[in-house]
Amino acid sequence: MGGLVGSDIKKRLLSATPLRVWTELIIRLGWVPVNERAAKPGPRPPFHSFITAFSASFHVSREAPRHPLTMFDNRPPTPWRDEPSPWRDEAVEQTQPVLARPAAAPPPPPAKPRRRKDGLALLLIGVLVGGGVGIGGARAITSQLVPAAASAPATTPTATSSDTAAVAAIKDVIQQANAAQAQAFARNDPTAMKATSTTAHYQEMVQVNRDLSNGGVTKIELLNIAFGAISLNGTSAAATTTETWRSTYADGTTGQSIDQNDYDLVLENGAWKIAANTQPNSTGATAPTQPQTPTNTTVQSTSRNWSGYAATGGTFSSVSATWIVATPDPKVAGIDATWVGIGGANTTDLIQAGTEATVNGDGTVTYDAWTETLPQSVRTVSLTVSGGDTVSVAITEQSAGSWLVEMKNVTTGKTYTTTIRYSSSKSSAEWIQEAPSVGRGIAPLDSFGTVKFSAASAVVNGRTQSLSGANAKAVTMTNGAGQPLAVPSGIGADGASFSVSRTTTPATGGGTGAPGRRRG
Repeated sequence: MGGLVGSDIKKRLLSATPLRVWTELIIRLGWVPVNERAAKPGPRPPFHSFITAFSASFHVSREAPRHPLTMFDNRPPTPWRDEPSPWRDEAVEQTQPVLARPAAAPPPPPAKPRRRKDGLALLLIGVLVGGGVGIGGARAITSQLVPAAASAPATTPTATSSDTAAVAAIKDVIQQANAAQAQAFARNDPTAMKATSTTAHYQEMVQVNRDLSNGGVTKIELLNIAFGAISLNGTSAAATTTETWRSTYADGTTGQSIDQNDYDLVLENGAWKIAANTQPNSTGATAPTQPQTPTNTTVQSTSRNWSGYAATGGTFSSVSATWIVATPDPKVAGIDATWVGIGGANTTDLIQAGTEATVNGDGTVTYDAWTETLPQSVRTVSLTVSGGDTVSVAITEQSAGSWLVEMKNVTTGKTYTTTIRYSSSKSSAEWIQEAPSVGRGIAPLDSFGTVKFSAASAVVNGRTQSLSGANAKAVTMTNGAGQPLAVPSGIGADGASFSVSRTTTPATGGGTGAPGRRRG
């Protein structure tokens, strides 16, 4: 503010406010040019003389007797940095940036005793101008009088308090969601899960709890949760946890699983809600007591949840088979799923399609057809199936990342076709009878009897191969003690048929298995 004097400052102030009278009064009161101060030392005239001088100069067009500049002179304003400050002493303060320090400078003279009145003038100007033009106008004028402050140096971005609050809220909603699921399962009332889930995810969780109950689970408990990375992106977020759950079954046995959970969250009406929950690393095929895996494949010969055949050692772009839907024993609660898929034998990606039978606790049996792309949860499709129906399924890559899924109930003649976008490793093909993963572990396997596969084939490295031509290897499903639950037969003479038979060993569920059909 220390460089404007004379007509320049008066013009700027008068252009910004209609209070010209009071502005001129303060200008005449406090803004005496520095050169006049030096030329006319001594005490200033009393206050009333300034009013008289102001009145004369305002009402009569003449030169001010003590001021070389008139109020309305036509000279253009001088750049402010080149003019001396009316409130600072030239000898004490410098208006231009210092480019080089002089070799020697004489000590400054003592400050002159006019600063008290000059400061009062500045204060009055601020009050009057601010009152005349308002806060916004005062800011506009200030921007002309005061040079802009130098920009602050750049700093490394840090987490804001809002980010910290959001992360805390995300952790809280995940913990609430887990508690709500256990509560909803215990009370057989899913409404407790609504507050922490989007509408779509809520429906998925309702199905998860229903499948757990149908699979013979009577209680679920979260034993431990450890939070990993949490990332924010506007109104969406992602969080990773490692969760330990225990499931209690109708026969009194328990199973425990430790899984990584990847959560997707969205901000709805100011509250975080879970939009999806997947378990990307839910692999756990167990090695046999004695090595039985052929040297030309990485497929393990036993699994906690697979039984059937899997082929590796090439690029697989299609898989197909026909089977007869199982008719399980209604007295043994559990679930079984029959499917074909690509990927998943030695990777965590898997695109699959098939049928499922669920034996409920009341002895009723329900059937459905479905598709799935890991790590996403299963999607039931509009193809009605029943026990004993013959079903054909084919999965074929039409172009890069585009997969055609064709399902047909040969018995009824009904079909279902869809195209799915999915990035697959195309590292394997499978023909599987499975104990599905439901929620927090593997569901108990029902007593499905025997499932017969036929016309099993795959396209490997661009060539269509039968099951034997693809060099598929058998996989046996075992329980935690290593006892077989479901055993595949040898490949038939046609090279494309086999069966999977359920043993009499009871299944209690729990634990984790190879990638496969998952309900949440």
